[in-house]
This record gives sequence, structure tokens and C-alpha cells, in this order.
Amino acid sequence: MSLLIQHSTCTVVLKSELKSIYRIGGVAAFLQLAAILSYAVVIAMLGPKPVSSEEYYSVFQSSPLNAFFRGDFLLMVLIGLYLGTFPAIYVALRDMSPIYTALASVFTLIAVTGCFATESSFSLFHLGNLYTAAVSDAQRAQLVAAGEAIMASDMWNGSAAYMGGILLQGAGVMISVIMSRSGDFNKVTAYAGLLGNGLDLIQHIIHPFAPSISASISMIMGPFYFVWFPMLGWDLLRLSRKASAEA
Repeated sequence: MSLLIQHSTCTVVLKSELKSIYRIGGVAAFLQLAAILSYAVVIAMLGPKPVSSEEYYSVFQSSPLNAFFRGDFLLMVLIGLYLGTFPAIYVALRDMSPIYTALASVFTLIAVTGCFATESSFSLFHLGNLYTAAVSDAQRAQLVAAGEAIMASDMWNGSAAYMGGILLQGAGVMISVIMSRSGDFNKVTAYAGLLGNGLDLIQHIIHPFAPSISASISMIMGPFYFVWFPMLGWDLLRLSRKASAEA
């Protein structure tokens, strides 16, 4: 009887923990959608990301806040929130495909860590302050060169960033394929994730060699993310309610 009570107690605790993990994942997925929408609003209202450090400093002098948000900060938030969604996805799918689900989770962790290490918003923000305070053309030229060096090695242009993008989108493709065989996720979630991450992976791979083609693919892949994140959030919150009921 004592063992039975202990087993029942452990089961209830486990279900309660699963409920929390799924809830965190669901909220994180909706926050990722909010980050994408916020970035789209920023681009529409304030303009796209500056393409050079000198342009960034020019924007910074007129409005430091605009320069900050026109950078990659919101995208860093979007990518960082995978640390909330992927643990929930891993828990939900680990029994179906333990090896590939674990690999996808590890790939995501590596990619997010690399993003945090190479994101350039705060570095450019610091240099923008120095550029504004510079009193000579020589100082400004040095700061422009320093900014170009940072942008050349940031989360989009560096070698680590290139491999990180392959790992992140590759993990999304792997997870979406597993989702398509799971009864815990809607088929729309799986196929939207597969198309969004798959097209994103293709454009990321070819971007350094064919940027015009990559830009065209980026326009196609975007709508699938607008479907994937809310559907993923809905599925994870539903799993949270299910775990709560079972507990």
C-alpha cells in the first residue's frame, strides 16, 4: 500500500511538472509570434535594419531607440524564446523519437547560444554613443571601421552564425517531421513548421551565394511562421491542460 501511494504521488508530481513545462512552452511560442509581429511593425514604421555602421550611427544620432530596435534585438528575443518552446516540444515528442528529438534540442541550444554570443545590438549601441561624442574625423573613421568589423561577425554574417542558422532551422525541420506523426500536435502545426523552417533553411544556406534568390524565398516562408508559432502555442497549452486533468 505504501509503495502504491508513493507511486501515485510521484505520478501526480510528474504530471504537474509536465503541465508547467507545456505552459511555459505555449506562452513562449505566442511571445515568439509577438516578436515577429513587433519586428514587422518596426520595419514598417521606422525602416529596415541599417546596412552599414555609418548608416547605423546616423540613425543613432537622430534617435538611439530607433537604432536599437531597427537592429537585431527583437530577433534575438525571438530566437532566445526557443529555450522555452523546445523543452516542451522535447517532452512531448521524446517517446516517439528519442534520438532525433534530443538532437534537435541540442542543435537548438547550440544555435541560441551562438546567437547570444554574436548579436551586435549592444556593441553597436556602445559604439554609437562613442561616435556621437567623437570630436575628430579620425575618431569617427575608427569607430566606423570598428562597427563594420562587428557587423561582419554578427549573428547573420559570421561563420558561427551561418552554422547556427543551419542547426536552428534543421532542428525545426526535424521536429516538424516528428510532429506530423504525433497525435499530440495538429497537422497544421507540423506542416506549417516543416514549410517555414524548410524554406528558411534553404534561403539561409544559399544566401551568401545567391542573395536575390534568398530574398525571394524569405518572402514565401514568412507566412508559414505566422501559422506555426500560434498553432504551436495552442497545442502546447492544450497539452498543459491535458496534463493538469490527468494529474
